[in-house]
Amino acid sequence: MKTLLCALLLFTGSVSALELPATDGQSYDPLAASDKKAVVLFFVSPFCSTTKSFMKEINQISADYADKAVVHLVHSDPEITKEVALEHAVLSEVKTTVLIDKAQVLAKQVQAKITPEAVVMDAVGKTLYKGRINDLYLGPTKRQRAATTQDLRNALDAILAGKPVPEPQHEAQGCKIGGMK
Repeated sequence: MKTLLCALLLFTGSVSALELPATDGQSYDPLAASDKKAVVLFFVSPFCSTTKSFMKEINQISADYADKAVVHLVHSDPEITKEVALEHAVLSEVKTTVLIDKAQVLAKQVQAKITPEAVVMDAVGKTLYKGRINDLYLGPTKRQRAATTQDLRNALDAILAGKPVPEPQHEAQGCKIGGMK
């Protein structure tokens, strides 16, 4: 059995046995890329006003890249219930899968600590991008009138073109995920 697992790890590059419940009543492996080149994870919180400022752009990115990447919204605050996550999705007009990570297994695995924060993984589970969506917020309370850079879109475009992600990767600005250190 160990030999089979080692062979599987060598062949695929990773084994993800993680299944998270979603607001649609199903469970999903958040890192499964299916036939896509990337997985985009948006860590969000309905209790974070910064998240609210980004929901329109998160929805637009989800729609724009849906045919090229698997996209999930992830609620990793232990206080979030399925009902709260569903209400947030409805009010924010979310059209992608909304996952609930109450035990923070996924957040810890990809080292997400802020909402909103984007993490992009390749098809074998390697983190290619982790940080802000754009520069709307330059600091915890320093909001610009409008974003002037599109960090996540630039990273996704590079990844999908087979190029390296542009540097530097800026940290996300927003609210800490409850319970994360």
